[in-house]
Amino acid sequence: MGHEVVSLDNLLTGTIDNIAHLLGHERFRFYKHDVTEYIFIGGKIDAVMHFASPASPRDYLDHPIKTLKVGALGTHKTLGVAKDNDARFLLASTSETYGDPLVNPQPESYWGNVNPIGLRGVYDEAKSFGEALTMAYHRSHGLDTRIVRIFNTYGPRMRPHDGRVVSNFIVQALQGKPLTVYGRGDQTRSFCYVEDEVQGIMKLLLASDTSEIHEPVNIGNPYELTVMEIARKVLDLTASRSPIVLEPLPEDDPKVRRPDIARAQKLLGWTPQISLEEGLRRTIEYFRTRLPPNRA
Repeated sequence: MGHEVVSLDNLLTGTIDNIAHLLGHERFRFYKHDVTEYIFIGGKIDAVMHFASPASPRDYLDHPIKTLKVGALGTHKTLGVAKDNDARFLLASTSETYGDPLVNPQPESYWGNVNPIGLRGVYDEAKSFGEALTMAYHRSHGLDTRIVRIFNTYGPRMRPHDGRVVSNFIVQALQGKPLTVYGRGDQTRSFCYVEDEVQGIMKLLLASDTSEIHEPVNIGNPYELTVMEIARKVLDLTASRSPIVLEPLPEDDPKVRRPDIARAQKLLGWTPQISLEEGLRRTIEYFRTRLPPNRA
């Protein structure tokens, strides 16, 4: 799009391989940096997008304190960069702010059902605090802010063993291993392909100012399936004969997850375009090229 991009990442859960094709580009700079520490970037900045955080359950359970710090200190530091530059600020929040919801689908007006001291609470509450701090900067300093609540994104460049549903199922199916379903598999999820997610986020970042644009906006795909249905769909698309095995349901695992995207449709004119089947096919092909061949 012609923008100049500066990327900061401490690579706690990321990998430089994901941006290898950008290194050396005249409009891209990368710095290995922890955004909970002081940030200095020379030159004028027009927008700050704060996406830093462990995001899969496996990651934030392994790094609970770092997750809380990046939601609090990281949001504070990146908001400071935006304020110093009079730049637009976009916070990547999450559907996890709704916790184990008692309302389905979840509109942005729903306050959620989060266990603040549970194992998952470190991620849920870190993101909720980030939202509160972002709104405080908007109200106190007049900062132009945006908050996106991201719902279960998937696609190429996921890590094979990051503990998320889609990557777990695809890797297990391609390697001929049993697909692990937690509980009875009747909990629901709504998955948004990364290309749709990015387009929605960019529309939010670039949208003209309105009275509602500063409040959280759900960006996700409202197509809802049970986890068991997703497992069977992956088996079908991979032509795998892997069995499905049931494991105990993790603590505070949400029973339902489905975004109400009426606000995104109204404010941004955005609706996801890529079907789950097409998105899964693209993701499966990505993993096929990166996993060792199944010798079973």
